[in-house]
Amino acid sequence: MASSFVKLSVALTCLLLLSSTCHGSHGPNVGHYKKTCPNAEAIVRDSVKSSVYKDAGVGAGLIRLLFHDCFVQGCDGSVLLDPSPSNPQPEKLSAPNFRSLRGFEAVDAAKAAVERACPGVVSCADVVAFAARDAAYFLSGLRVKADMPGGRLDGRVSRSDEAARDLPPASANLAQLVSNFAAKGLGEEDMVVLSGAHSVGASHCSSFVPGGRLEGPGRSDMDAGLAAVLKKQCAPGQNPLVPQDAVSPNALDSQYYRNVLAHKVLLPSDAALLAAPATEKMVRDNAYVPGKWEGKFAEALVKMAAIGVKTGQQGEIRKNCRVVN
Repeated sequence: MASSFVKLSVALTCLLLLSSTCHGSHGPNVGHYKKTCPNAEAIVRDSVKSSVYKDAGVGAGLIRLLFHDCFVQGCDGSVLLDPSPSNPQPEKLSAPNFRSLRGFEAVDAAKAAVERACPGVVSCADVVAFAARDAAYFLSGLRVKADMPGGRLDGRVSRSDEAARDLPPASANLAQLVSNFAAKGLGEEDMVVLSGAHSVGASHCSSFVPGGRLEGPGRSDMDAGLAAVLKKQCAPGQNPLVPQDAVSPNALDSQYYRNVLAHKVLLPSDAALLAAPATEKMVRDNAYVPGKWEGKFAEALVKMAAIGVKTGQQGEIRKNCRVVN
């Protein structure tokens, strides 16, 4: 009887205070805001839809933003924090993030919209996760459908050196990729499936030119025709953005895997997927089995969004995603 009374008291306290101590204390769950902010996910989705349909590149950026957030300090919105006097070098200023990450303004817009509806209830970390899910849904022609849990808290720590350490470089070989993903609890297949996000978005020449990638047969495995085209685009002193998938640059689809097989991908880390029989088979399956990749991508996205989630006293719900409370 006493135990029931204590549980009831805790529940009432959480309901009344909606405090970060109670928010997500048992970990993320689907429909987390059903009672505290019933329209939260719909509001984020509408905001993301507007952003993505104006610029597909923003959608690609939102998917990548979740990846770069979760691999450093866990999925806690730490990648969103701006530099401050107390923290002059946050994650977004690290080499893997600076000038390459997009979608911050879209997250700001979605967060502002949910704040108007439910002040202080929805975390920035959840906005990032919902936004990535929704961007994938719209960019895939509504084929990637993920049930994304909510209930993450926002972290207070953001360090550029950790981003440089934890994020896999574009030059990573297969062993490095497998090791990097394994450190975050993700398997070899998760890595191959999530690499499919490179079917949208663009890369600066500086991400793939080093190491003789455009020098053709003998120096690189890149298709000679593609290498010749890129060599003109990436002239010395020039660093333009190049679509990662020239066939369907604004669609999140399995074309990426056909590009990998044809040696028509930009990044060494993409080409590396053919370095072992097991991952090559995964690439072929994703390329040629209809609908296979879209379902696996939805599952892997949710799995990635569970990395290092902060709950209870570990975090907060930021009012502004760019600064700690």
